[in-house]
Amino acid sequence: MDLLLSVRNLKTYFYTYRGVVKALDGVYLDLAQESTLGLVGETGCGKSVTSLSILRLIEPPGKIVGGEIWFAGRDLLTLSPQEMRRIRGAEIAMIMQEPKVSLNPVFPVGFQIAEAIAAQRKIGKRAARKEAVEMLRRVRIAEPDKVANQYPHELSGGMAQRAMIAMMLSTRPKLLIADEPTSALDVTTQAQILELLRDLVREVRASVLLITHDLGVVAEACERVAVMYAGRVVEEGSVRQVLKEARHPYTVGLLQTIPRPGDPREELTTIEGSVPDLIHPPSGCRFHPRCPEAMEICRLHIPAAVEVAPGHRVACHLYAETPGEE
Repeated sequence: MDLLLSVRNLKTYFYTYRGVVKALDGVYLDLAQESTLGLVGETGCGKSVTSLSILRLIEPPGKIVGGEIWFAGRDLLTLSPQEMRRIRGAEIAMIMQEPKVSLNPVFPVGFQIAEAIAAQRKIGKRAARKEAVEMLRRVRIAEPDKVANQYPHELSGGMAQRAMIAMMLSTRPKLLIADEPTSALDVTTQAQILELLRDLVREVRASVLLITHDLGVVAEACERVAVMYAGRVVEEGSVRQVLKEARHPYTVGLLQTIPRPGDPREELTTIEGSVPDLIHPPSGCRFHPRCPEAMEICRLHIPAAVEVAPGHRVACHLYAETPGEE
C-alpha cells in the first residue's frame, strides 16, 4: 500500500489561561493514495484540529508541539511557511462545513473559482473563467453560466457546497480534506453531494480525508475509518472491520447509539458520562471512566495500538500484550 499521508505521534496543544489543552496527544493516521479515510468521533475529540494541523493552520494559542506529518514523501512540519503556502490549494485542498462562510461574500462564485485556477495554473483570466464555468457544470449545477455570476448568498446550501467542491477540485489536488461537508444539508442533498464528491475524486485521482460524526456517511463514502476519542485514535481499519467487527468499547458504544428501522428499543442507547476535560484528562486510557470493560490497568497505562486482524488496529488493553505508556 503506497501511503500519501502518514501522521505519526502528532501532538497539538492549546495554551489557555486555564491550562494546557492537549487537543491531540499522540495521533497516528495512514491514508493510501487514491483512497478515502473517514475520521469519526464525538464533538471535541480532535477531528477538525487534526485537519488544521495537517495544513499547518493552527493559530495561537494553539501549537503543534511534536510528531511528524509525512505527505508525498515530505514531512510538512519541517517545511518553511512559503513552502506550505505552495502546497495548500495546489496539493492539499479543504472543503469546510459551512461553504457560505468559506466563500467570499463580495465576489461572484465564478470569479472566485477562476481566481483559484489562475493562481495555481498560471493561465489567463479568460481561460480560467471558461474552466470555472466548466467546473460548475461538472458538479451538476444547472445553468452554470448564470450561477457563475451569482454571489454566495444567492445560492442554496447544496449549490454553495457544489461550488466549493468545484473550486477545491479545480486545482486537481493530491489530497482533499472534507470537514463535515454534508452536515448542514438535508438528507437528499447530502446523498447527492456524497455521490458527486466520490465521482469527482475518482476522476482527479485524489485521496480524501473525510471528517464526520456520522457513521452512515462513513459507510457510504469511505474505504477505511479511524475512530477518535479525546485526542487519540482508538481504532482504525476497513469500513467493514470497524462497523461490522468493532473491537474498541468506544466504537461499540457509538454503533449502539445509531437508531435502526424496526428497532424495538423504547429508548436510544447512550454512552454514559461525557467527553473528558482535556486540560485534566484521565490517566491511562482516556475512555476508562466511561468504559463498561474498564480494568485497573486501564487507569494506570495508555494502551498501545495492536493489530487484531490484517489492517485492523485497536488501542485497548483488552487486546494489548504489553501495558503501554503510563
